[in-house]
Amino acid sequence: MDTSFSADEIKFRGEVRAFLDEAFNDELRARLNDPEQFRDAILDWQQRLYSRGWIAPNWPEEYGGTGWTVTQSFIYESERARAGAPDVIPFGLKMVGPVIYTFGNEEQKQRFLPPILQSEDWWCQGYSEPGAGSDLAALKTKAEWDGDDYVVNGAKIWTTYAQYADWIFCLVRTDSSIRPQEGISFLLIDMKTPGITVKPIETIDGVHTLNEVIFDNVRVPVANRIGEEGGGWTCAKALLAHERTAIAGVTESKRRIEEIRRLAKAEISGGKALLDDPLFQARLATTEIDLMALEYTELRVLASSAEGRGSGVESSLLKVKGTEIQQALQQLMLDLAGYYGGVIQGDEIGHDYADIARRRFMYGRAATIYGGSNEVQKNITAKHVLGL
Repeated sequence: MDTSFSADEIKFRGEVRAFLDEAFNDELRARLNDPEQFRDAILDWQQRLYSRGWIAPNWPEEYGGTGWTVTQSFIYESERARAGAPDVIPFGLKMVGPVIYTFGNEEQKQRFLPPILQSEDWWCQGYSEPGAGSDLAALKTKAEWDGDDYVVNGAKIWTTYAQYADWIFCLVRTDSSIRPQEGISFLLIDMKTPGITVKPIETIDGVHTLNEVIFDNVRVPVANRIGEEGGGWTCAKALLAHERTAIAGVTESKRRIEEIRRLAKAEISGGKALLDDPLFQARLATTEIDLMALEYTELRVLASSAEGRGSGVESSLLKVKGTEIQQALQQLMLDLAGYYGGVIQGDEIGHDYADIARRRFMYGRAATIYGGSNEVQKNITAKHVLGL
């Protein structure tokens, strides 16, 4: 693999840096860090990307994509992480958008894709249920056909940002008499529809991002079904491949390593910088080597996708190793905070990054569970790669 950039790619990197320096300014950064302003701030950021034409690098050009090469996408993601700019909210642009332009009809594409690109609609994901998480085929939320509508009853859980969402894409059971995977359909549901209740779930880090969404006789037009009835499992597998590749979080982990290195250089332990401690050096170096290997694996997967071959089981490998690396970095960050790792925000003691380290560590325990638990991903790999 040739890892050097061409002259055109170096020029493109300069364009990305110039855009980020101008568009991702201190005012926007402050708003993104304020929970009360987060929703409006992230939409503002996404609309700046849309105005530049960079909102959907993974989409085909005919639907509003950038037409970037794999290398250009890699450069953009690396520079975005370097600048500390956020990724887009994935549910519309990286999940349901690709499902709609791949499996939807022309009317659905015209109706739903433009508002997703322009960040006019906020989407959330209705997959997991109280009794069906990684075993997604066990879902019980039912959709019964009634005239021109489905009537939906059931509940979804761990639904990220449902409190903000305009729409939710859902897997629902439309047939209970056949093989579980074959009785599932993929519906797009307006969150303003009567009968929908959103209940907040505050996670261990004290933040409200997750919710339970309850459906009580919710009427959804049959026209909002993507693909054929019973074809939801095909849509789900395609979407999860996108999700698991994104969960790997290579560029964000690279930024975390630089953050840890900077903090460890300033942190004194036994009269010398913690970064000079051989044990700490070894832990950081081991994680960085793992991340470098993961980055090259991700590039191979992206190159394969660009050639139309799909990501297949590789997305499971990326998800497993990527989340393990994230948790290793969260542990290192918490160790940096030392005894102050339990300090609550607002206390006038300890390191100013201790509360952030604690919150990341706590929320990060879920990374090996969401998107399909790592145990399930290892089973997928064992079956499709090793033939077990």
